[in-house]
Amino acid sequence: MALETKSNLSDETLNKVQKLIRANIDSYNGFHESAEEIADAKLKTLFKQIGDERSAMASELQTLVQFNGEEAEDDGSVAAKTHRIWINIRSKINGGDPYVILIEAERGEDHIKAAYEDVLKETAGSAINDVLKAQYAKVKAGHDKVRDLRDAYKVAKK
Repeated sequence: MALETKSNLSDETLNKVQKLIRANIDSYNGFHESAEEIADAKLKTLFKQIGDERSAMASELQTLVQFNGEEAEDDGSVAAKTHRIWINIRSKINGGDPYVILIEAERGEDHIKAAYEDVLKETAGSAINDVLKAQYAKVKAGHDKVRDLRDAYKVAKK
């Protein structure tokens, strides 16, 4: 087996990267759509910032796929579209309650964090592991910010 390089990734690694591209696109869409539903200016700014970061991460992964002569994913998943519809409905029912939107945002963050953890385990030693580890650190930071804000809004509601 030839040594894997960033421009010679195995089909298995490329499939994992495509999965992460979809997860990042889902995250971008979720954060930007949630930003539209929420009146809280601080959360709106944070959601747009995290969403933009996820878009940049998707682009970085798409470039790696293209280096390998493959066509990169450019759309999210059906499950995420369904989840965003649910967020939209719940936020309208709850009047755009930041706490409710943060609960849903954290659920999305749990999904992307788990996706990165799975791919990192499955691609240990891969030529792109450095890229994936750096992106995972950003995902974890975003997840923790959303979780901490959710907890703060929960306390504020009492």
